[in-house]
Amino acid sequence: MTPRTLTCQVISVEDLTPDVFRVQLEGRSEAVAHAPGQYLELLLDDETWVPFSIANAHRGDGTIELHIQHWPERSNSQRLREMIQQSQRLTLRMPSGECVLDETSGRPLLMVAAGTGFAQMKALLEAAFAANHEHPVSFWWAVRERRDFYLESLARQWAETHPNFAFHAVSETPLDDTFAGPRIHVHLGRIDEALAATLTDVSGYDVYLSGSPGMVYACVDTLAPLGLDATRVHSDVFAYAPRDPLIPASGDARTQGDDAPPERGS
Repeated sequence: MTPRTLTCQVISVEDLTPDVFRVQLEGRSEAVAHAPGQYLELLLDDETWVPFSIANAHRGDGTIELHIQHWPERSNSQRLREMIQQSQRLTLRMPSGECVLDETSGRPLLMVAAGTGFAQMKALLEAAFAANHEHPVSFWWAVRERRDFYLESLARQWAETHPNFAFHAVSETPLDDTFAGPRIHVHLGRIDEALAATLTDVSGYDVYLSGSPGMVYACVDTLAPLGLDATRVHSDVFAYAPRDPLIPASGDARTQGDDAPPERGS
């Protein structure tokens, strides 16, 4: 789909945590059509477009959902928050992005997100569930602390209602002993380390990654020895922060540094 510029009405702005808020927009259904996993750009001023993952699969009702990380100390973040709260309509450019769900694939899914990278995974998962994807779906969500699982209840709902779905919660700080449950697993530490400690073979999987370049490439390097297929791994990072080769030769991992840009929407 060719990106187009359109105007959408702001329906609601809701704080999910002190750091993340959800925005519901509405426009003409045909104008906001997009593939699950794509993103839009929001016009902040005459020269600045800010990208955000679309947090819902296309529903045919003209709605768009965004999950936005709020950094009060950053001037652009504060401007964005104020503009969205005060505006009745926003100018968007959409859709963009090639990290979309392959609905023709019969492979199991491994989906990995950090922070508000959850937004993109949510759209992909909604589409997979709507398509009655029957193969295993493993969703890993990495955060600093429990409150950063800003839609934990939704991930739990998926685990309750989809027998082929498993939620892996990865936190840098310990989670309560009661967090785990049926098809809900807890991991402490970094996401790449948790993947390495848990998985043994991903050769048959379609893999989707959403986060900063540093996080994404750390996960690629972790999964590579486990049979990761370079043609079946997807991330927007590969477009705006490419690495060649995507999967380095053994012993030649070259992950991005910690100063890499944060994930989209932050």
